[in-house]
Amino acid sequence: MLLHFDCVFYYVSDLERAINFYENVLGLKLQSRGQVARFDVDGVLLELVPSKHENQYGGTGNGRLCLRVDNMNAERNDLVRLGVVSSEPLDEGPGLLSCIHDLDGNEICLWEEKKTGRQPGASIWAD
Repeated sequence: MLLHFDCVFYYVSDLERAINFYENVLGLKLQSRGQVARFDVDGVLLELVPSKHENQYGGTGNGRLCLRVDNMNAERNDLVRLGVVSSEPLDEGPGLLSCIHDLDGNEICLWEEKKTGRQPGASIWAD
């Protein structure tokens, strides 16, 4: 069996409203729009998929979109000014983790890696 990565996706109730949030609040670049909206997040494809089934919003699984930030406090302050509620950052050892939710309750994590000299994006759990 040969598997290939396709995308990360979230179900949303209103595609236009979701596009506005991800594009204008989070600052992600809309790559394409059709039946779904596609964003390129540093080479990873994020899709927003409209669904009329409310039980699919704000999934209860373990998957999360995690966005790396350089300055947690500055990013959280910017989000608060835009009306987004952010959890208090938790010290997770190798970095700080805070969570926000999109308009359908999908959790999005913000991650600030502690300055250790490690390459950005390298696995923090490998050591």
